[in-house]
Amino acid sequence: MRIMPDTNVLISLILFPREPLTQMFMYIEAEHTLVVSSVIYDEVMTVAAQKFPGREDVFRRFLDGLNHEYVEIPPDAKHLPLEIRDASDLPVLSGAIFSDVDIFITGDKDFRGLKLEKPMIFTPAQFIRTFCVGQ
Repeated sequence: MRIMPDTNVLISLILFPREPLTQMFMYIEAEHTLVVSSVIYDEVMTVAAQKFPGREDVFRRFLDGLNHEYVEIPPDAKHLPLEIRDASDLPVLSGAIFSDVDIFITGDKDFRGLKLEKPMIFTPAQFIRTFCVGQ
């Protein structure tokens, strides 16, 4: 499967590398294709610059060190005609659809309840319970 984590999931992994989350990423990298879009990469780097000025290199090295497929999202694909409560989340969701991922992992409540056939949307806890238990 092709699996894309949201910005908040990656930042949590970078800042708080606790066992369930690190095991989830190890499982994804070993068994599936981890996908990081240009939209998410840019968002992580923007958060790093705003909240941790001067430490952006740590975030960049971490992201670049992941075993992942990087997908450049063209400007015209960042705003697919989708309905979502927070319009600022639209480029992220559009990027996941454009990247043709099977699963999008996010802790953002604005993605809950979206009725999409693909990608399926999981919280990290749901993904771990569904795919990682017993690994």
